[in-house]
Amino acid sequence: MLRLGLALVAVLGLTVAAGLRFALLLAIGLGLGYTLERMGFGFAGPWRRFIRERNAQGLLAQLLAIGLAASFIQPLLAGNEQFIGAIAPVSISMVLAAAVFGFAMQLVLGCGSGTLVNAGSGNLVALVALPFFCIGSFLGTLLLPSALATFSHTTVDLNELGVGLSLSLTWAGLLLVGLIAVTLSQGPRLNRRLLTAAAIVAGLAVVHVLVAGQPWGVVYGLGLWVAKISLALGWDPAGAVFWSHPVNQATLNGSVLTDVTSLTSIGLVAGAAWAAWKSSDATPLAPGLARWIWLIVALAGLVLGVSSRLAFGCNVGGLFSGIASGSLHGWAWLVAGFVGSIGGVWVRDRLWARGTA
Repeated sequence: MLRLGLALVAVLGLTVAAGLRFALLLAIGLGLGYTLERMGFGFAGPWRRFIRERNAQGLLAQLLAIGLAASFIQPLLAGNEQFIGAIAPVSISMVLAAAVFGFAMQLVLGCGSGTLVNAGSGNLVALVALPFFCIGSFLGTLLLPSALATFSHTTVDLNELGVGLSLSLTWAGLLLVGLIAVTLSQGPRLNRRLLTAAAIVAGLAVVHVLVAGQPWGVVYGLGLWVAKISLALGWDPAGAVFWSHPVNQATLNGSVLTDVTSLTSIGLVAGAAWAAWKSSDATPLAPGLARWIWLIVALAGLVLGVSSRLAFGCNVGGLFSGIASGSLHGWAWLVAGFVGSIGGVWVRDRLWARGTA
């Protein structure tokens, strides 16, 4: 009851301070964080289990969540200007960045949402990686204009084909990936707890669009936090193309309590902490790792931030919300990120075997 009371106080306090819309976004973040931690739903972990053990349960739950979200989000986006989809371009730099992100997320055992959730639950690897993730996300905003100017970018929005065809193509793609996963899998393929979590995540993702007017994302908020700190330390955003854009400039000068991605990300951390609430004698997850491993964790966190910005999002904003919105870049992210994860799992297993005390 104490946990629920604190959550309600936070939501009610934000309602008074910023308004109902932003309080609802915090509540959505709390719900997502609680669900991801309590029910074991995620992105990096299920990919790792499939790569190592051919366990497809988590991967199939991801596909279900994306499909359910797409079934509501794409019709909402069709002909409705008040809603903006997670539509981003495909390019060489985007694909390479997604692959690098997939590699790095396996080193820290978490993607964008996973790192926030793991940090909230007390995982020291995530707690070390998270600040560097934020710094990297900010650095990525400074590098993004150069990537856009250097490489050819093509945006493909399936919604332009009509919502019926767009949804049909989306579900066909998800079913194809699911069929491949089932064919390669070993052991049980369906997990009721994970499928339930998938339905909850999809529902919260749809509500997020209704409240925020845009799909669920993570990376933007992390970079914004460092940009605000940099601004307070004397950084001049006038020379930064990304932050000179009117929308980003307004967000930079505004309050974190009125930024969509910041609120849901804060909610993710708090929701995970709520789900992982332990007794006072509990200790955070702190594997006995060699000191040099922590340097790799910090570097991987930095790489996660930069690559996710260049890939137009992490597993959430790029993959989940991208596919659910009908953007081709979400599918490119899926393939590239998974290929990168294969390498990341291989490298992590060998590094950690050497660095575990």
